[in-house]
Amino acid sequence: MLMDEEILRTVAGELLAKGKVSVKVERVGRGRLRMMRFPMEGREYQAIEQNPEKPSNWGKLARQGHAVVQVRDVETGKYVAVVVDGKVRVYGKR
Repeated sequence: MLMDEEILRTVAGELLAKGKVSVKVERVGRGRLRMMRFPMEGREYQAIEQNPEKPSNWGKLARQGHAVVQVRDVETGKYVAVVVDGKVRVYGKR
């Protein structure tokens, strides 16, 4: 699947922005993590702030202060990309 990395970087930046943002950001889960839905290439996705309490490598990076946002396809429920400090990594793409 081809993903627009510039859109993913922009969405991650908006999600984690401290001030006023131009999109609706929700708080979800016990940890009240930030989440937002957005369309891209005819599909709907969710950008979800990484839970720093998770034992994964992404959680470890979040604990260290890195900005980590997971991107999930709403229809399939699969995580398709991660954005760390503005750098996009699309899963399954080498």
